[in-house]
Amino acid sequence: MNSISIIGAGIGGLTLGNVLKQHHLDFTIYESAPAIKPVGAGIMMAVNAMQIFDQLGLKEKIEKAGNIIHGISITDEKLKPITKTNISELERKYNSCNVAIHRAELQKILAENIGSEHIKLDHSLQQIEKKEHYFLHFENGQKIESNIVFGADGIHSNIRNQIFETGTIRNAKQKCWRGLTDFELPEKYHHQAFEIWGNGKRFGFVKLSEKKVYWYALINEKKFNNNLNLLDYFSDFNPLVLHILESTLQEDIILNDIIDLSPIPKWYSENLCLIGDAAHATTPNMGQGACQAIEDSYIIGKLLEKHKDFNFIFEQFQKIRRKKVDYIVNTSWKIGQISQWEQGNSLRNFFMRLIPETTNQKLVEKVIQLEL
Repeated sequence: MNSISIIGAGIGGLTLGNVLKQHHLDFTIYESAPAIKPVGAGIMMAVNAMQIFDQLGLKEKIEKAGNIIHGISITDEKLKPITKTNISELERKYNSCNVAIHRAELQKILAENIGSEHIKLDHSLQQIEKKEHYFLHFENGQKIESNIVFGADGIHSNIRNQIFETGTIRNAKQKCWRGLTDFELPEKYHHQAFEIWGNGKRFGFVKLSEKKVYWYALINEKKFNNNLNLLDYFSDFNPLVLHILESTLQEDIILNDIIDLSPIPKWYSENLCLIGDAAHATTPNMGQGACQAIEDSYIIGKLLEKHKDFNFIFEQFQKIRRKKVDYIVNTSWKIGQISQWEQGNSLRNFFMRLIPETTNQKLVEKVIQLEL
């Protein structure tokens, strides 16, 4: 019988594995994919996540594999600044930086630090049943008995659907393309992340490594037309946007709907707990989805320093995390709506330009400060 089973080898599940390893606990991570391979796109690890990776001894490795980002700028279609958040003061205060990195690179670093003996690939959970312990039935025919189970299996979590029978997925009515390309960005864009706001559409880009640039593009769903080329939607944006899009191979572009999870009442049951997107999936507008899964793992680790009763830990975990997570889910949803306005954008941009940079920094600090 397994002592602890983690369902899902995404960033949350792998971070939790690293935390449990630090506590010398016996665990196995089950991942549905046949391999942890270079799929997906870029991701930003904010200062809150990087503080945690520092405690796990992984900060330098992640910084080396990615690109340090000192600030985030929002601009209009012509790259004229709307707001800019420089986080150099916060970097000094928390001894950590934002790092833009390929998602697969980050997963590889986390997985290698755990060790392959703790990770079982090609194990897609089909059914979980509760008897004296949990029985995990996988699509490959394997059946595992486990004392403690963590559901780190994402927004469409099988664990949540089967054990809690709750969770409404909300659709923001926005289409999002994400891509990776080899592109030589001008030097002034090397250590800043940019998001460009237009009429009912956005484009963001950030340098990940020497040659790689990660970008994302959003439009309101009602404007989506299968016959249109992605370039057509953004023809009124700065030529740099069009050059980035033109340089991207079609096979390196992913298209998704923007979705999140309506808050669910409880993240835990007897000997079982949800973390990350399985518990509190958020829209990507604050760049905090994976970072909040990492914070979940960190809080569980902090609680393990003083307590050995997992059921007590799960209860305390939700009490500690709930307020911050709800704030991020709700704020991110609102940002997503405001940034996709189709009318009144000039007025919106005018008022946003009046917000002092110190106010933006305070909002950032509220998010990157760790509880406990």
